[in-house]
Amino acid sequence: MALATLCLPMLIVSMDVSVLFFAVPFIAEDLQPSATQLLWIFDIYGFVLAGLLLTMGALGDRIGRRRLLMIGAVAFSAASLVAAWSTSAEMLIGARALMGIGGATLMPSTLALVRSVFHDPTQRAKAVGIWSAVMAGGVGLGPILSGVLLEHVWWGAVFLVNVPVMAVLLIAAPRLLPESRSAHPSPLDLISSALVLGSVLPVIYGIKELAADGWSARALVALVVGTALGWAFFRRQRTTEHPLLDLNLLRRPGLRGSIAVNVVAQAGIIGNAILLTQYLQQVLEFSPLKAALWSLAPTIVVGAVAPAAAGLAARFGRPLVMGSSLVLAAVGFAGLLLAQADSSVWVCLIPATMVASGIIVVATLVTEYVVGTVPLDKAGTVAGFVETTTEFAGALGIALLGSLLNLGYRHDFTLPAGMSLDGGAAHEAGDTLAGALTVAAQLPGSQGVSLIEAGQSAYVTGMHWADLAAAALMVVGAVVALTKLPRAIDPAAEQVEAAHLSPVE
Repeated sequence: MALATLCLPMLIVSMDVSVLFFAVPFIAEDLQPSATQLLWIFDIYGFVLAGLLLTMGALGDRIGRRRLLMIGAVAFSAASLVAAWSTSAEMLIGARALMGIGGATLMPSTLALVRSVFHDPTQRAKAVGIWSAVMAGGVGLGPILSGVLLEHVWWGAVFLVNVPVMAVLLIAAPRLLPESRSAHPSPLDLISSALVLGSVLPVIYGIKELAADGWSARALVALVVGTALGWAFFRRQRTTEHPLLDLNLLRRPGLRGSIAVNVVAQAGIIGNAILLTQYLQQVLEFSPLKAALWSLAPTIVVGAVAPAAAGLAARFGRPLVMGSSLVLAAVGFAGLLLAQADSSVWVCLIPATMVASGIIVVATLVTEYVVGTVPLDKAGTVAGFVETTTEFAGALGIALLGSLLNLGYRHDFTLPAGMSLDGGAAHEAGDTLAGALTVAAQLPGSQGVSLIEAGQSAYVTGMHWADLAAAALMVVGAVVALTKLPRAIDPAAEQVEAAHLSPVE
């Protein structure tokens, strides 16, 4: 029951990353946001979430993880109510930002509580596997739940579903979850908190701008500012008396290697998810709801594979299991090269399931290793740090694979024989598949069909370029896993746990 209580908020937080996919047309019709405002409605939640994960993890270590979890549940529920009944785009953007703040308290708190509730390494490993499966499943369930709700009620209902779940958490947490915090909490360094927020937000924004529009002055400035603040953050951690992140933790055996492997894996899976979503909708021409339902197939397999990761690691060792899983993901990416514009959906879903299965094993074992390696009094901080690197990895994956997709598309696209378009229309069609579809809608019958087919073929070429790069990334990750990771959890972590644990009844 304790694990179910910890998984409840993670299901909601992960669902809220994708729950707006189907709601956008309804929100646009009701609130009339500008194009920029619509992007911020989407992005502000993830930006704020990523920027505050480390700070909230550290705060939980100081004031109590259960206490912070319950505060976050209240804040998330209140923000969800405001979002549901927003009367303007600005109001919805503000509510989504507040939801990001609440979500940032929930993610590291739940993972740190898994560490404190499950003292036995075997039980903890299984619990982390289930926690990881719920996280992955929530992202897949978000669009489906959104689609079902929008067929029966208004768009605000996609936010209201959060409230009863958080109410259950608020009732169950005091009864099922023990309180824990650092035995000797240090003051929270607000300057470091500001630096990490000021670093994460512009870097992720800059990476997303690169993925969407290529190099621009705005993206470059964001990346330079974010990088400079990030350098200032790490420099301060070395010199301040009470660092937000103890850099000595990153010197533990295998910890840096685990985080590096996780970055590689998450970049591949998150970047690929964007490519496959567009492939299902724009190439195979599935409706959004149909595409979401088909995309759920790998998620079902992932739900079964993640809890088994701990048993495999206990038998064969973490490095071998993680390396083999990344090789499986690489084979899956290579298998996606078989997908064509006229392929059956199974041609892409089978290798996509291989990719998802391999990477969920890696994510589960990395999370369990990291949580099991650090002293309990630092569990929230390190959980927040790992989740922050995951957000970075996702942004990098989208930028890298998305850029290769665009390069491949532009390299392969040619206008159908005998077709002539004016300069603007030709550029739009040759830039992205979405542009080709827009231009094709303005052309008569067979010409429009021919242009769509040319765009779909070019998209598949670009997707194959990205798949090859992702496969190479997985191989690199496998090499790191096999050569840099220790077989077992650092025993020092278990030895110091009793000294750092401060239970609070």
